[in-house]
Amino acid sequence: MASVGNASKTQTSRQDDIRIRDEALLATLGYKQEFKRAFSPLEVFGIAFSIIGLLPSIASVLFYAIPNGGGPAMVWGWLVASVFVMFIGLSMAELASAAPTSGGLYFWTYSLSSPRWRNLLCWLVGYANTIGSIASVASIDWGCAIQIMAAVTIGSSGSFEPTAAQTFGVYAAIVLSHAVICCLGTAVLARLQTVYVVLNVLLCLAIIIALPVATPKEFMNSPKVALWDFYNVNGWNNGYAFILSFLAPLWTICSFDSSVHISEEASNAAVAVPWAIVSAIGIAGVLGWAINMSLAFCMGSDLLSLVESDQPMAQIFFNSFGQKPTLGIWAIVVIVQYMMGSSMLLAASRQTFAFSRDSALPFSGWLYRMNSYTKTPVNTVWFDALCSIALGFLAFAGPQAINAVFALSVTGLYFAYAIPVAARFLGDNDFKPGPFNLGFMSLPVGIIAVVFMLFMSIVFLFPTSPQTDVEDMNYTVVVFGGVMLLSLVWYYFPKYGGVHWFTGPVANIGSISSLERTDTSKSSDEGEKKDMSHVESTQVV
Repeated sequence: MASVGNASKTQTSRQDDIRIRDEALLATLGYKQEFKRAFSPLEVFGIAFSIIGLLPSIASVLFYAIPNGGGPAMVWGWLVASVFVMFIGLSMAELASAAPTSGGLYFWTYSLSSPRWRNLLCWLVGYANTIGSIASVASIDWGCAIQIMAAVTIGSSGSFEPTAAQTFGVYAAIVLSHAVICCLGTAVLARLQTVYVVLNVLLCLAIIIALPVATPKEFMNSPKVALWDFYNVNGWNNGYAFILSFLAPLWTICSFDSSVHISEEASNAAVAVPWAIVSAIGIAGVLGWAINMSLAFCMGSDLLSLVESDQPMAQIFFNSFGQKPTLGIWAIVVIVQYMMGSSMLLAASRQTFAFSRDSALPFSGWLYRMNSYTKTPVNTVWFDALCSIALGFLAFAGPQAINAVFALSVTGLYFAYAIPVAARFLGDNDFKPGPFNLGFMSLPVGIIAVVFMLFMSIVFLFPTSPQTDVEDMNYTVVVFGGVMLLSLVWYYFPKYGGVHWFTGPVANIGSISSLERTDTSKSSDEGEKKDMSHVESTQVV
């Protein structure tokens, strides 16, 4: 009994030590501990992995891959794109290990950029990250609404055809329900992540195994058809169409910065957060490739019927399993997609909270409030939820307009990802890596990541077809360009603009005592400036 008691005391002592070190590291970044650190390393991983979602995510964007290459785009496009995503994840993991704060991307941008540009770049990255995260919530929940409507259509044997208004109503209800969930206490939200991970993995393995077994011979494709017969119906040449198909894997394996945004709620954050990013990308890349391989061999050769269906993956399941089994499987797909949406809104609200903490958003005084009962930022949850619903109104402009939220989430986030990674090597800083670092490989990995993000962000601004009109145009450039333009107007607005008062991340801690950096600059009005170059890693590895 004594040995059990000693072991329990040792575990408690270690947990206390980790908590103290977490809070100390956060203090060196200039922030006081406001959240409860209830997320274990597995649950931090769960946030990133549940947002990736895999099977339901692939289902949401399969309409991008099939008409831009068919099986070869699904299989080889996924493989190529996921390798590049890993480069992005590795670069971000290094930054997350050095400075694990919920501000993440814009905090890193300010800390690593040259003094002349740091305020403006920090401002732009914060807005890009905010709109990208909100668009991620919108795209996930819109995908969930489409999946629910597909289930109704299958259940009615095709007699039900949802209207845009009906789908929007379901979408709005989903977003509002997620807002309620994300207002719960941190401990409840943390425990949910383990459930999400288990459901995700079981669903993926079930489809990888069951789909080839259940598919009738007439829908089974030969290796030539599944892997090499390029199917292109959108009008671009095959090479460019193949690149456009990357939107499917890039949207699926995205928003892994969600782990960063809960850094201040994570235990042993400097280790847990970077490994959560890398692990989520790696596991998603492998399992997603296996799912796409299974789909490519089991979707039949009539790809036009899949392109024209309301939900291509639901049609593939219907052809393979029949009506009732498909409805059972599809119910689980919808549940997992729904879980993705709640995890994404959770992460997005933390980004908004962090940005409003530094007074950069309109209504920051109202947004930067912690609910005294749940210890969660309830105001930012509802702000992000309402903004997501507003993006849903694109559905009334046409199917291609609402589909822009998928490209918008990738484009906005890649803008926010690329700048701090580039600033690390181009800015005037003395970056000190954390426990997770790539050593001499940091620079080549960072170059590949930034060039790839820049290239794909430009690609995703193009329409799906070279012959387009107002209804079929890509609204990504309108929404993202509009938000960034308005943010610049707000920044340079005479007298009241951010250029007159925004000075980057502002400390909210009175003193850092013995952990205070020797060269921290101070401002009597704005508080202490944070700088990653003097953050020493104090985490337990």
